[in-house]
Amino acid sequence: MKKLSPLITDFLFNLHLPFALPEGVGVLDVHNNRQVRNACLAFYSKFYNDNQARHLMLGINPGRFGGGVTGIPFTDPIRLQEKCGIENGFAKKQELSSVFVYDVIDAFGGPAAFYGRFYISSISPLGFVRNGKNLNYYDDKNLKQLIEPFAADCINRQLSWGLNRDVCFCIGEGENLKYLRQLNGRYGWFGNITALPHPRFVMQYKLKQKELFVEKYFNLLNSAG
Repeated sequence: MKKLSPLITDFLFNLHLPFALPEGVGVLDVHNNRQVRNACLAFYSKFYNDNQARHLMLGINPGRFGGGVTGIPFTDPIRLQEKCGIENGFAKKQELSSVFVYDVIDAFGGPAAFYGRFYISSISPLGFVRNGKNLNYYDDKNLKQLIEPFAADCINRQLSWGLNRDVCFCIGEGENLKYLRQLNGRYGWFGNITALPHPRFVMQYKLKQKELFVEKYFNLLNSAG
């Protein structure tokens, strides 16, 4: 079995939308940037340079300030450098979801321990923007319909690496969960889908209870064994 790191970076560096975007919608594809590619190569070589099976966590699609900067899901430039030990020249701005996710990662003992068990991706590994702002794939009716073949192909390709299929963790308890369960009903990828509260929801609306949500994440993820 091949090591995961080159499979992941080859996947990320060769993403292409097989359809024309709805009017006014742009794609957020940062993996064409040399600095982003270097960050991804360093990150995945450090934490995924093995053929160990992992459980999949699926978010919505990358945003402009986390994965949309570094190319690594839920990892802003600050966490990439301070938590993952990967020097980078990105502007050191934090992204709220990344702050929460790395609190969860700390609960597991740090990035090496966490990423040794889990692989984070998204329903759409490419992000979207409209009017200069992040756009979730499900917030545009046409985009939501168009994206299914692309999303399904991306999930199939990632599962072909030997990821665990007993349970998938969906990041988001609303529309993302609904869509993923619909897809799973059609394609039969996973035995179960477990919902996780979206980190941005926690950081924006439940900040005082953040530690309770970190504990919830830990318990749910740790149940995968």
